[in-house]
Amino acid sequence: MSELVQLVIGGLSLGALYALLALGFVVVYKSTGVLNFAQGGLVLCGAYFCYALGARWGLPFPLAMLLAVLGTALVAVVAERFVMRRLIGKPVFAVIMVTWGLLIVIEQFPASVWGYDLLPLGDPWAMNMAGVGNIQILTVDLWTLGISAVVMAAVYVFFRYSRYGLAMRASAFDQEAAMAQGVSPALVFALAWAIAGVIAALAGIMLSGGVRGLSPELSLVALRAFPAIILGGIDSPVGAVVGGLAIGVAEVLTASYVAQHAPWLGQNFHLVMPYVLMTAFLLVRPYGMFGTQAVRRG
Repeated sequence: MSELVQLVIGGLSLGALYALLALGFVVVYKSTGVLNFAQGGLVLCGAYFCYALGARWGLPFPLAMLLAVLGTALVAVVAERFVMRRLIGKPVFAVIMVTWGLLIVIEQFPASVWGYDLLPLGDPWAMNMAGVGNIQILTVDLWTLGISAVVMAAVYVFFRYSRYGLAMRASAFDQEAAMAQGVSPALVFALAWAIAGVIAALAGIMLSGGVRGLSPELSLVALRAFPAIILGGIDSPVGAVVGGLAIGVAEVLTASYVAQHAPWLGQNFHLVMPYVLMTAFLLVRPYGMFGTQAVRRG
């Protein structure tokens, strides 16, 4: 039983990271209607900013983390202001491909400065363990769960109760009606990208903590959040959270039990399991658990 509890907690920790990644995608999609592939690059920025400020420049880790989050938000706002805003009104496919181009461009900077070697983030958790009875849990997993919970609650409160959150929700629902009420699309888009940058930075830092380390391949982890996005519903923040947690638990449990009971499926079947779960669920509910079903009249 203790092994199962440890696996579930590890799965929830991984799922919380997937939920953060998915939440960043959803925030931009709800506000702009664009699937932002550059989110993976922002994840990379946050982690490397934290590494440079902490491990290289010697700043205290909490301060390095805070500055990395603010720096990544600034990168996101600059990308939105000088690249994405010029594409307003353009075909959606072209806009999505530009975000993919941004991802490729951003990926080159860390590699050109620090190379491709695995780097220690310099976080204070390292391999520390916390124990309750026979259950041993990595401290980084507990911090991941705690930080993710705070971020998700903050995003919920922001969208639900703040003036700017209400403006973003109104713009996502009907942009023309929101503009008629004085809502600025430019402000909404900038806010969406800034929030996505903050979330991406936190996810990148947590993904690089402990024994995982930091490398340019970290941006690819953001793409592994897609099953969580689709499973939960691409336009639902709640769906992003639920989908991320479900995918994380499924992946960790599969990695443990398949090796023991079904080795013939292969050592990396746990990487396939999220897509199997996503496909099976979409056959029953094509819009995801909490996605908005489009209504067509004809």
